[in-house]
Amino acid sequence: MFGLPFEISILLILCIIAVMAFEFINGFHDTANAVATVIYTNSLKPTHAVIWSGIWNFIGVNVGGIAVAMGIVNLLPTEVLVDQNMAHSISMILALVLTAIIWNLGTWYFGIPCSSSHTLIGSIFGVGIAYMLIPGNHDIALNWNKVKDIGLSLLISPVFGFGLALLLMMLLKKTVKNKKIFDEPSKKKAPPMWIRAILVLTCTSVSFSHGSNDGQKGVGLFMLILIGIVPAYFAINTNSSPQKLMGDVQYVERYIDKIDLKTVSYVKQSTLGVIRHQIDTMKMVLTNTPTFKHLKDKRTFELRKDIILICKETDNILKTEFGEPKINLTDKEKENLKSSLKNLKDYTEYAPKWVILLISLSLGLGTMVGWKRIVVTIGEKIGKSHLTYSQGASAEIIAASTIGVSTWLGLPVSTTHVLSSGVAGAMVSGKGLKNLRKGTVRSIAIAWIITLPITIVLSGGLFLLFRWIWA
Repeated sequence: MFGLPFEISILLILCIIAVMAFEFINGFHDTANAVATVIYTNSLKPTHAVIWSGIWNFIGVNVGGIAVAMGIVNLLPTEVLVDQNMAHSISMILALVLTAIIWNLGTWYFGIPCSSSHTLIGSIFGVGIAYMLIPGNHDIALNWNKVKDIGLSLLISPVFGFGLALLLMMLLKKTVKNKKIFDEPSKKKAPPMWIRAILVLTCTSVSFSHGSNDGQKGVGLFMLILIGIVPAYFAINTNSSPQKLMGDVQYVERYIDKIDLKTVSYVKQSTLGVIRHQIDTMKMVLTNTPTFKHLKDKRTFELRKDIILICKETDNILKTEFGEPKINLTDKEKENLKSSLKNLKDYTEYAPKWVILLISLSLGLGTMVGWKRIVVTIGEKIGKSHLTYSQGASAEIIAASTIGVSTWLGLPVSTTHVLSSGVAGAMVSGKGLKNLRKGTVRSIAIAWIITLPITIVLSGGLFLLFRWIWA
């Protein structure tokens, strides 16, 4: 496979299976977030609900783009995966995937709504930190700017879920005249058709949003594996040609050469020198390369790093700090330069269609099983009173909206935390905090707090163990 030795090919297949297993578990772990309300309000039968949710999760992965996936890829700088000892790279990948699987299965078994996003991010943190602790290794193994963005996203989203669901419930009570929507559902018959339609629509929205966000996390993991183990094939998008890449690089160079050194700070003058050097290096390689297949693994990966560096540093050049003079490019020239940078990023920020298809199948099929444990928690154990039509709809509207915005911004967000906090906010709108079951809320909060430290320690420990075994 891909010209790899037999034993490495077997490990690659195991890594791919592990990622698909993670996404499958993610599916049945998070299914309850979408189907709890339609099941507990008798809007859909459980079997119909999970199949419907699985279909929309599948669609969400396929049409949701790859911005979140690239956020996952960029969280752990992929150069740390390209090791002279291939087994060390595989150790890192297996450690973070197995940790995510273990914690997801454990929390699902005990019926605790836990974030697959927190689990995955903690696993990546763990292997990154462990990598930096290896004696003699001083590389920075985490993209701390990306860590900050994702950390804030995961921290703020539950607060938004709680607060916005509470506000939406208050708004509905003041504006909706038909009070039927505030009733507790009957255990024997389905709700009125208009209420049922609203709840099925919100279920669909959460399922689609979950697929478009959580599915991309699996795509990002998959790409980490492919880039780390077979960079000659996947470090850059080889569906294009070296000649096309050469043209895009020269287009960037055209505008870089127009920048007058007098219009930028001393630091940015140095940065311009770095950019020009990287461009010259790329041109030298691409001039003598008829196809990407003629490049060796290391050179392909070096091209990837060159592209990332050029794009990052050019973006920094275009940002005018307070007190700095504006660079001598017109607005039109700046837009053209940004457009050419986007073309360059397309060579590194991509995912093959077959990868997206495998992940969407894993998530969609996983959604159709194992839903009952978490559904019981969300439907019965967060609030003391039964979930009403309006509470279920409000929580899911807020969850779908929050996840959709996060996907658009390219940030992973916890579907579980947003939805469960939305249910809590909707419950509080009626009878205040006393309407929450303290035990359940405490369990969810504890799981939210301890997920990161546990997964960091577990993944870091597994990574060091695997490296020792395969040393």
